[in-house]
Amino acid sequence: MTFSLPDFRRKWSCRGYMSAGAAMVTAALGLSLVLVEQAEARRHASPLDIFGIAAPRPRPAVHSAKIPLPRPRPEEAPKAPQAAPAEAEDKPSRDKPSADKPAADTPAEAAAPPERQASACRLALTEEIAIAPSVPDIRGPGACGGEDLVRLEAVVLPDKRKVTVKPAAILRCTMASAIADWLRKDMVPLASSLGSTISDLDNFNSFECRGRNRVAGALLSEHGKANAVDVRAIKLANGQSIGLTDRTMPREVRERVLHSVCARFSTVLGPGSDWYHEDHIHLDLAQRRNDYRICQWNVWDPLPRVAPLLPAERPEEAPPREVAAKPEAKPEVREGADEEAAEKAPAEKPAAEGSKSRPQKPTTKKRR
Repeated sequence: MTFSLPDFRRKWSCRGYMSAGAAMVTAALGLSLVLVEQAEARRHASPLDIFGIAAPRPRPAVHSAKIPLPRPRPEEAPKAPQAAPAEAEDKPSRDKPSADKPAADTPAEAAAPPERQASACRLALTEEIAIAPSVPDIRGPGACGGEDLVRLEAVVLPDKRKVTVKPAAILRCTMASAIADWLRKDMVPLASSLGSTISDLDNFNSFECRGRNRVAGALLSEHGKANAVDVRAIKLANGQSIGLTDRTMPREVRERVLHSVCARFSTVLGPGSDWYHEDHIHLDLAQRRNDYRICQWNVWDPLPRVAPLLPAERPEEAPPREVAAKPEAKPEVREGADEEAAEKAPAEKPAAEGSKSRPQKPTTKKRR
């Protein structure tokens, strides 16, 4: 292969070098224009332009809107109300925030919480049946407490008399309603048969956050759920008291109380169930599977009369007591025995004369 200048000029013309230089000049001018556009874009950067290379967008022209003015007040319109008194101005308004009460950030915070709707039991337990104001829900430890609670203070009888619950019981509305129905429908006829009416209900215990029978670690009692009450007695207006566990009360009266409570409550515990319910009756409305009920209350017979401590006096017409023959004893004792025998000898002599044919037997003392 040979290389010579004429061949080079013939194959590689200078026009190529000239066209390459023109291209470089064109590229340099284009780059300068890009740099100028970037500088202008930095002055008016777009919010979505991350790398700052977008061209600035022209701002839209601002058009002024004409706001219509309100119409003039007609002459026949009523006069505006006068300004509120000074006392009302001092009170903070619900809409206007005050220094003590800051303004609400959102409408949800400004709106008051909706009131809770009363239950069907609460609507049915009116003042004509019982004095039982509602109390707030109780949320205690270990699932203690409950909802729809009332404080049962008294039960209103059909004749408008009130049976005071001493002390007032904190119960669920359903339990309070059951107590009121029991007194109004079952205990009023019982008191009438005794010639009086009910005046007080002896409440031994109602709501208490504890386990069963107050045993540590036991299951939660129905008392902890405000679903139970312990009753000791029902007092009458004539001063008489129906002790539910008092064995001096007639058995028929206590049996009538037993049948009434076992028909109304799901749990009845009394004497004979355990050692914790010997002096009161436990009543509750515990919910169990298949509506299972517990009624454990032994109505014991009245206690027998206590025998007198001293023996009865010996009647005058009783025969004389026989003296037992005593064995030989010491001389001191024998001398006293001889003197006693000498005193009784004249009294026994006629009997001995009348029965000479029969040999006299030594007397013996009867044991009692």
